[in-house]
Amino acid sequence: MRELTIAWMYHDIMDLYGDKGNIIVFKKRCEDRGIKCNVVNVGIDEPYDFKNCDILFIGGGADKEQGVMYDDLAGRKESIVAAMNDGMLVLLICGGYQLFGKYYEDADGNKLEGLGIFDYYTVSDGKTRSIGNLVVEATLNGETIKVVGFENHGGKTYNVSKPFGKVLYGNGNEANGYEGYFDGRTLGTYMHGPLLPKNVLIADYFISEALKRHGDDGVLSQLNDELSIKARDYMIAKCLKNK
Repeated sequence: MRELTIAWMYHDIMDLYGDKGNIIVFKKRCEDRGIKCNVVNVGIDEPYDFKNCDILFIGGGADKEQGVMYDDLAGRKESIVAAMNDGMLVLLICGGYQLFGKYYEDADGNKLEGLGIFDYYTVSDGKTRSIGNLVVEATLNGETIKVVGFENHGGKTYNVSKPFGKVLYGNGNEANGYEGYFDGRTLGTYMHGPLLPKNVLIADYFISEALKRHGDDGVLSQLNDELSIKARDYMIAKCLKNK
């Protein structure tokens, strides 16, 4: 049987704006194809060896939640980096995305050091906030696609070497017109909503790449995505019409 394992980190506190929906989509799309999907909830002070993980997922959280889980996350850096170097995929939403960078600085100038795995950093001025729908043009498996989600963040992320895509509507990282980070293995994004129900191609990319780690060809059977595609297209059209 085809099988993969997802580590859902801080499921109890980093689940802003329905980010758990991403896990639901991963599981459902695997089950509909006969793929066994093991979801391991990893909370604070709960030991976990990431060498057994195919996909690491961290959702979004407010400053308070990020502060609560920070020490635990920082203590896992070595294990996480080792697993990433071994091919583990990573999906990071908002607060999770920020903490894999160099640091997050809040409006009062307090700096929370990130894991420093990537060179980007995030700063909040306490005056402006990006709230609303977000549409991005991205490239996935050599194909140009439009992705839609919901952003709500006060921080602006700078020095992103590999943006996920070009902003067509909304704000994204900062005022340079780009959103998120994507290097083929790690996707960091400000898209809540959650991301995957309306953007199933991204879910399938992660599933396929995770299977390939086990010598699988990664080929996935086609599912009936009519409702998901309609929801995505409706939201994209609504946003771009109001641009």
